[in-house]
Amino acid sequence: MSTILITGATSGLGRYVAFELVRSGHVVLVHGRDADRTERLAGELRSEGDAEAFVADLASLAQVRELAGHVADAHPELDVLVNNAGVGFGTPGAGRELSADGHELRLAVNYLAPVVLTRGLLPVLRANAPARIVNVGSAGQEPLVAEDPEFTRGYDGVSAYCRSKFALAAHTFALAGELDGTGVSVNVLHPATYMDTAMVREADVTPWSTVADGAAGVLALATRDLGSGRYFDGTSPARAHEAAYDPGVRKRLAAVTDQLLAA
Repeated sequence: MSTILITGATSGLGRYVAFELVRSGHVVLVHGRDADRTERLAGELRSEGDAEAFVADLASLAQVRELAGHVADAHPELDVLVNNAGVGFGTPGAGRELSADGHELRLAVNYLAPVVLTRGLLPVLRANAPARIVNVGSAGQEPLVAEDPEFTRGYDGVSAYCRSKFALAAHTFALAGELDGTGVSVNVLHPATYMDTAMVREADVTPWSTVADGAAGVLALATRDLGSGRYFDGTSPARAHEAAYDPGVRKRLAAVTDQLLAA
């Protein structure tokens, strides 16, 4: 059985996946931003199996780094990371928001936080190979503008979300190349379209699918060897935005990412 960290586990897809995994006998580490909600979830999970709570605001990269340290210290046996937490489109017409570090919020939480958390946990994951990284992405993808990664011009919440999810997909493919031969796989998926979550309702969108629909793909990638450097639509292999496979695009993204993280 695996020890699995799930970010953004206090509601929606993350919560559903956490219960499915703990019932299957895995040790489930749940992350949330709110201490009370996260501890309460861990308590509910412990009635079914082995679980522990970790609290951090992923809009603060310092807290993301601390989270990686705390998890690595407490669970050196960690072998699966599910980067599930995310910020949606926002309410229709809402303006640009900033993270604690001054980054555009969707870029910070949906992309920079998973990059930093993954980097922080890679030594542990590599030590426990075969290990898996599952990045919860989206079919909504729009290339990041390297000249304006923080989206300071012509901001739109839907585009900001799609840019962050494109970056996550492109990063996944690049990371898979770096990890080739280490026994650590990394894949990205679109779980399901417009699941019945707070994120979707906030955007004033009528849900099309359930969190159970979306969980199937996450559970498959977290518990089975399905290769590495791949994009899935649910449980089906699919193609991400074509630009995410472009080595030049990925190289520029890596440079922009390093600049943002050094800022």
